Amino acid sequence: MKKILAILFILTMVFSLVACGDSNEPANTGEEMPTYKVAMEPTFPPFDTINEETQELDGFDYDLMNAIAADQGFKLEWVNMGFDGLIAALQAGNIDIIASGMNAGPDRRKKVDFSTTYYDSGLVVAVKAGNTEIKSIDDLTTDMKVGGQIATTGAELAKELYDSGKIAEAKIYNGLDIAVMDLQNGTIDALINDLPVTKAYMEAKPGTVEIVGDVLNAESYGFAVKKGNTELLDKINAGMQNLIDDGTFDEIYSKWLE
Repeated sequence: MKKILAILFILTMVFSLVACGDSNEPANTGEEMPTYKVAMEPTFPPFDTINEETQELDGFDYDLMNAIAADQGFKLEWVNMGFDGLIAALQAGNIDIIASGMNAGPDRRKKVDFSTTYYDSGLVVAVKAGNTEIKSIDDLTTDMKVGGQIATTGAELAKELYDSGKIAEAKIYNGLDIAVMDLQNGTIDALINDLPVTKAYMEAKPGTVEIVGDVLNAESYGFAVKKGNTELLDKINAGMQNLIDDGTFDEIYSKWLE
């Protein structure tokens, strides 16, 4: 009987230790990492593009947002979406984040909330290489067609030029790649677009298009969330600051923008 009692005592102690667990192990709360749906329009290199090898979304915005998610402990589900539908999708709750080289201007801030901006840009006028007629925006005339990507500040400026009677047509494109192709083919005379994106197209196909004149109105890019979603916005801002502090931001910047 004494042996039996001793064995029972030992077993009781073992089960007690197992139940208590190792104090050095993190507690399992049972909570899953949240997943947020993030949208991009991938014809805006080097910020938003398609990887030629994998045919998956890629670019500066892609790497930066993925790094923020890893830092803050949430997952991402990436969606390819037309630029003009991004804000409406965010407002409707169909997506949680816009990561698509979006200018965080005052008009858009009325509709969505933006993160800390991460890149300062500006608009430029691009023409077909060898065009000696257009040397700046002031050389655009009433017989010319000027392109821009839908829902961008470049398209807005092209429309302003048309509305004021300075050009013959403001041709607005769903994808910037088609706009650049039309510029090369002579379908449009000029294209108004963001400086780094235009440079990326020039580097990809040297000798096809060129920038003329000065950089126009400055703008800054930010990630967008639904208005009032401070919880997610705080995560994005905190993650971005951590990446700036530990040098990860500079690594991503160097990869895509230098």
